Amino acid sequence: MKPTRIADGSNGSLTRRDFLKRVGAGVAAAMAAHAVAGAVHTAHASEGVTEDTPAVLIDLTRCIGCNSCALACKAENNLPNPESAPTGLSNEAFTFVSTIQLETPEGETLTRHAKRQCMHCLNPACVSACPAAAMYRSPEGPIVYRAERCLGCRYCQIACPFDVPAFDWGNPLTPVISKCWLCRDRLNAGEQPACVAACPTGALRFGTRRQLLAQAHALIASNPDRYVDHVFGEHEVGGTSMLYVSDIPFAELGFPADLPHSAPPEETAKVMEALPAVILGMGALAAGTATYTHRRSAAHDTPHARHGAAEPPPADASTSEREEL
Repeated sequence: MKPTRIADGSNGSLTRRDFLKRVGAGVAAAMAAHAVAGAVHTAHASEGVTEDTPAVLIDLTRCIGCNSCALACKAENNLPNPESAPTGLSNEAFTFVSTIQLETPEGETLTRHAKRQCMHCLNPACVSACPAAAMYRSPEGPIVYRAERCLGCRYCQIACPFDVPAFDWGNPLTPVISKCWLCRDRLNAGEQPACVAACPTGALRFGTRRQLLAQAHALIASNPDRYVDHVFGEHEVGGTSMLYVSDIPFAELGFPADLPHSAPPEETAKVMEALPAVILGMGALAAGTATYTHRRSAAHDTPHARHGAAEPPPADASTSEREEL
């Protein structure tokens, strides 16, 4: 049997086998390009990140809930109600101090305070999710935002594992996302973030992530009865620049529990890289099934299949008629 030929629109035709080879090569190239693009996009979110990125260590055993950090943040960023302590993150408050009441097995009540703000992830999901690159990692390290690029899609809100980005619902025509920028301008001027500078108890420490992790583990090792053996932010979602130590398990203080150690963009990249293969595989299966069904149907409908061998043409048939038959 001669190979089936498919017109290629140029100089004749090519065999089905050659056609399938070319399609297969194109599919392989497309998958390779997609994988490379996914890897580049994932790398972009964490580009330039090192253990020397600016960070803050928050010691919850030292926090007294005075809100000096939150008020200093408002003043530094010219936010409304500068003398009113915020109770949550919003477009008018980039940080706040939560108060948690706990009851001990002995029936005593413990009060703990926890400063909350953007965690400045090393591989931030908000940056990876933003289609307009409005949210991005600055060369200095903090995750910052360019309002002029924002589309108002709020993908950053959905992607953030800590529910940090706040959308300005009162300004729908020119959407703005608000969050802590780790006082990027102050860092560029060689100063500490405003919240760190304002803390009266030393609950907030500023330095490189490498330095602060070493300090956190030293605190835990030298005071095992005071601290739980966990530095929150060291491994969560690939690591963050905001680090915590505490005498109470973090889950009991309302921190997200059971966060993965891998960053969300890394997991998303795995799915996106596998998705083309799944889709192409389903398409190939559907095409193969359709081809098989068509061939069976064509074979069943031939005169040979219905009536046996076809009768030869009449003896006086013309040459053209014979060729047509």
